[in-house]
Amino acid sequence: MILDKINSPADVKNLSVNDMERLADEIREALFNRLTKIGGHFGPNFGFVEATIAMHYVFNSPTDKFVFDVSHQSYTHKILTGRKAGYIDDTRFAEDSGYSNPEESKHDFFNIGHTSTSVALALGLAKGRDILDRKENIVAVIGDGSLSGGEAMEALNVAGSELGSNFIIIVNDNEQAIAETHGGIYQNLKELRNSNGKAQNNWFRAFGLDYIYEENGNDIASLIKVFEKVKDSTQPVVVHIHTQKGKGYRLAEENREAWHWCMPFDRATGKPTVDFGSGESYSDITTKYIMDKARKDKDFIVVSPAMPMSVGLGIEERKQLGRQYIDTGIAEGAAVAIASGIATNGAKPLVVTNMTFLQRAYDQISQDVCINNAPVTMLMNFTAFDGLTDVTHLGIFGLAAFTNIPNLVVLCPSSAEEYVNMLDWSIDQKEHPVLILIPGNAVAHRAADKSFGDINKYKVEQQGEKVAIIALGDFYQKGEDAAAAIEKELGLKPTLVNPRFGSGLDKELLENLKSRHSLVVTLEDGIVDGGFGEKIASYYGPSDMKVINLGLEKKFYDRYNPQQLLESLGITAEKIVERVKKFV
Repeated sequence: MILDKINSPADVKNLSVNDMERLADEIREALFNRLTKIGGHFGPNFGFVEATIAMHYVFNSPTDKFVFDVSHQSYTHKILTGRKAGYIDDTRFAEDSGYSNPEESKHDFFNIGHTSTSVALALGLAKGRDILDRKENIVAVIGDGSLSGGEAMEALNVAGSELGSNFIIIVNDNEQAIAETHGGIYQNLKELRNSNGKAQNNWFRAFGLDYIYEENGNDIASLIKVFEKVKDSTQPVVVHIHTQKGKGYRLAEENREAWHWCMPFDRATGKPTVDFGSGESYSDITTKYIMDKARKDKDFIVVSPAMPMSVGLGIEERKQLGRQYIDTGIAEGAAVAIASGIATNGAKPLVVTNMTFLQRAYDQISQDVCINNAPVTMLMNFTAFDGLTDVTHLGIFGLAAFTNIPNLVVLCPSSAEEYVNMLDWSIDQKEHPVLILIPGNAVAHRAADKSFGDINKYKVEQQGEKVAIIALGDFYQKGEDAAAAIEKELGLKPTLVNPRFGSGLDKELLENLKSRHSLVVTLEDGIVDGGFGEKIASYYGPSDMKVINLGLEKKFYDRYNPQQLLESLGITAEKIVERVKKFV
């Protein structure tokens, strides 16, 4: 096998084009080996194999520097830069993250997992090179879907008008983001593809960038030729290549959205080999709620920044929603601001995405929504400690980040009934901007209030004494377990509180707890620093009440075992009992 002899990019340079084509086939087999067993980003990597081989043949990494946008197309780059064991040796899968990572290799320069960043990061490398009077090539790789992100467009604007030196931007155009692309940019990309790059209307040139088009984006010889043409260029240039997402696997080529990312699967059938059972899920509850709400209420509209599948809105669901659905492309800030306008004009917007991506819209939430007190509902998935565990996709910072924005009501449901009722109340009310965190645990059922207009009103689910457990959102069930363990082991029945609101204090309830309690334990699915529990601890500061705050540390966790993490943090019923013993 050719891959056996490839241990660095220097080995690629000794190959013929025929050998590189065979290498591409072998790399796809290595990708199959990893992805069928542990899952990962499928379509982006399968579609960029040839381009990566050609890049390493022409350029001289790591002297010449590659920056991959999102870096979910960087698996081939990893294989060619000394990390192939993470793809061909099952015992070494854990050595490689799913993204570029400087801790793994000198050929990576940034730990990247969010979109639309590569042009700006690489532009910074280029400017740093110029200041230091060096001459290496700087190459940014960005997919067509990522071009709709504000950071990408801002960086293109700077590159075309301000740099004036070597900077190569490879646009990997596979006609697909995660879902279908949306926005005027993509009409121009289509025009450029149809004209073989000769269309007079060229938005890259409008930014002041040189431009080259290559139709054969999965042909190594063609790619080598075009990359050699731009190597050592003295002006910023866009190399626009047309590729096939998921190339080499028919199922992925035919269903690009479903195969953007995959669970472990059977190669012959494409079916997942992980069985999650047939029980309820909050994802299914969410999809059903949205579709039912849209049918019953024509004022309701879903706004998605290119993440419809975060709430299970597949192609058919989006078609059914029709004009009650708008996709802004990868543009969270715009999505939030558009929703503010929709709400201000009397309609009922629901913004849906993952918590990790909402961080990009912090200013718009604060300025465009909350200062104006626009009744926008924002629904976030993957907010839990055991959702997405890659360092770039953590949702555990949401409570600390967003509960401190004035006017924003943050709701943390603890059961299916509470979740649906919170959605109903939030979407129909006209007084508050609201952020709702989809629970990350198994679906629980319990009777719930219909209205949440009494802002920051906590609910006592179990009345007890001496110890009060205030367990927020999807950690409420952990509070139930801890309460039961305390009663069994210590012979006292704790008070159990379901706060429901993550963004404020029920001062009346907290004050009343003082009469029969000496210890409060808070539980939250997020970092403690700046989070929910610290607000309660601060309230009790001048009093004799003792407070234990349980949650996650303020750190960038990466690829951790969720249950082991809870053990280490003392967030188990047994360890909570041990903590309580010291105070009671």
